[in-house]
Amino acid sequence: MDPIDSNLLPSGIRSRFVDGINGLRMHVLEAGFETKGRACVLLLHGFPELAYSWRKVMPALAAAGYHVIAPDQRGYGRTTGWNANYDGDLNSFRLLNLVRDALGLVSAFGYRSVDAVVGHDFGSSVAAWCALPFNTADAPPGPKVEDPVHRELAALPQPRKHYQWYYSTREANADMHRAPQGMHDFLRAYYHHKSADWKDNKPYPLKGWTAGELAKLPTYYVMNLARNMAETVAEEMPSAEAIAANKWLPDGELSFYSSEYERTGFQGGLQWYRCGTSGEFILELQTWSGRTIDVPSCFISGQQDWGTYQRPGVIETMQKTACTNMIGCHLIDGAGHWVQQEQPAEVSRLLLAFLKAAGATG
Repeated sequence: MDPIDSNLLPSGIRSRFVDGINGLRMHVLEAGFETKGRACVLLLHGFPELAYSWRKVMPALAAAGYHVIAPDQRGYGRTTGWNANYDGDLNSFRLLNLVRDALGLVSAFGYRSVDAVVGHDFGSSVAAWCALPFNTADAPPGPKVEDPVHRELAALPQPRKHYQWYYSTREANADMHRAPQGMHDFLRAYYHHKSADWKDNKPYPLKGWTAGELAKLPTYYVMNLARNMAETVAEEMPSAEAIAANKWLPDGELSFYSSEYERTGFQGGLQWYRCGTSGEFILELQTWSGRTIDVPSCFISGQQDWGTYQRPGVIETMQKTACTNMIGCHLIDGAGHWVQQEQPAEVSRLLLAFLKAAGATG
């Protein structure tokens, strides 16, 4: 596997590999590498994205004096050493091993600490757990309890299913990897459907984790029961005129994603979902029961991103309880789920403001 052609990347960003990272050969995008001794910022992508998703933010952070590192995480892109088999080693994709990947990468670059870990989508989970101090569980673990909401969703007059549990099924990878419309059009519709360009993305808080409330979510989150994800997003494929007018993800840049996922499929990323829905690794996470994130923290999302509210009450808990030193919570207008690609200048401005404030308060 070769590094990414430099012609596909903004000036000042290079593609390289780092060997021996928790069993991985990790592909990394890097900016601000020319000057030694810089403070480090680690950027962690989500699903279905890549290190490439940070291409519009990295130059601004590097220009401000940071050494910026963005890996293809375990299961993604040009990083190798992971098993793509549905029946393979799910254990290696558990959240704390993903944290170990991030820590190993930072250490390989010679850092014992970073100025910030910035995560998007699933990458934000890894970033948050990187910031948690160790503790022992304060109560014995309880038995695994089946969530009745899935039966209730399926029993609605218009039967539905939650996308995370769909992503955990054996057929999900093939549904998307071999989408009838082709990989490029599948990703175009998927990215469009979750962006501010889809005009029905007008999120608001839900009242609770019930079938009736969850059914208010768009079908990319709570799907029609009989449809797979390729069928779901095909209904929202933008017009040729809308695609031609798209400035935040023109077809040439989308082609990078489609060629990478055509080569790798999605199972590596889907393993992350399976770790969460299976319940197999909850006991390990309970080692941090009751702990809070006490380092300076900040939340940045798109104002048109339903992800902020897909888990009722979570954003409120984050601000009131989970993060004790939160110095910013921002919803950027004109951005849906892909905030660092849809509004990179504003994301860069907010990140630099956070880094400045965190340096003053940390």
